[in-house]
Amino acid sequence: MRFSNLFFAMMVLFACAACRQPGKLPIYGPRDVAPGQTDTVYKTIPPFSFLNQDSVPLTQDAFKGKVYVADFFFTSCSSICPVMHRNMKTLYDAYKGNPDVLFLSHTIDEKYDKPSRLKKYAQKLGVDEKQWQFVWGPKKDVYSIAEKDYLVAVQEDSTARDGFVHQGWLVLIDPDKRIRGAYDGTLPEQTGKLKKDIATLLAEYKK
Repeated sequence: MRFSNLFFAMMVLFACAACRQPGKLPIYGPRDVAPGQTDTVYKTIPPFSFLNQDSVPLTQDAFKGKVYVADFFFTSCSSICPVMHRNMKTLYDAYKGNPDVLFLSHTIDEKYDKPSRLKKYAQKLGVDEKQWQFVWGPKKDVYSIAEKDYLVAVQEDSTARDGFVHQGWLVLIDPDKRIRGAYDGTLPEQTGKLKKDIATLLAEYKK
């Protein structure tokens, strides 16, 4: 699917999300009803395994029972990534030390962004790498989970300034692995909303 078409499809999909209930965030993504049941089953983030900044496999088990924010970037990006991560850092600072809130950044540059480079990037950003993980994986796996599961468009583009084109979404995932929101990481007002929505989601799961 072309980048622009995927963007449009995602917007339509998000616009068709379940209506917000009082005190709860909507659940985004395709949904179905299990055979012989009446409960709605929502799409969830599937099992994954990537290498983190310490070259250690990181799987979905690390996020079990957690609220987390995911994004896609590359370290040599000179356009939206620096802005995204400055804004994401404000969220990290707000929830620093909270064991129920994690952050996950996937590089889309398989060739250049090896774990050692992600390590330097995390250190330069000044974050606790246990709470904010940076991961590398084969292009086909990263691009697949981005587009099919997190609903974020990414692609290589030799005509682009840095060789890649991608969307700057920060995607909010709940402890049940469902998408609960997507926010433009380049806009402070959007990350401000995400900060509040994280608090709303934490409160929902404490009930």
